[in-house]
Amino acid sequence: MSSANINETNIKLKKLRENAEIPRYGTEFAAGADLCAAILEPVTIRPGETVPIGTGIALEIPTGLVGLVFGRSGLASKRDLAPANKVGVIDSDYRGEITVMIHNHGSFEREIIPRERIAQIVFMPYVKGVFEETDDLEKTDRGEGGFGSTGRK
Repeated sequence: MSSANINETNIKLKKLRENAEIPRYGTEFAAGADLCAAILEPVTIRPGETVPIGTGIALEIPTGLVGLVFGRSGLASKRDLAPANKVGVIDSDYRGEITVMIHNHGSFEREIIPRERIAQIVFMPYVKGVFEETDDLEKTDRGEGGFGSTGRK
């Protein structure tokens, strides 16, 4: 594979704390850059608890892009830890610290240690919808079928 086909854009980053890590990609073709915990000592998360973990960074995301914060598969599958809101949305006009609300889905206390990789951020273009109220929507074969309605015969 050639990296020549990868789209790249500059993202300005401000370190808010000395121990903050610059996000980094684990492999050449990784879509998500790892976000790390900018904490000074380990943080324990009890079962069912949600704790904010700061990354110590703020970003200037270019207009037309959004930063989507996803969980890391290893953290979820091995330690039952994942972002509480499943996917965080970082808008291009937000300039504050990127903080990940980590939730413990498991039955045991878990610990986040300083500089641990806690989530990943993916930058994507978006389309802003312009809503137009109407009394009628175009008919489709599916119609109003939702939640498991496709695949039924």
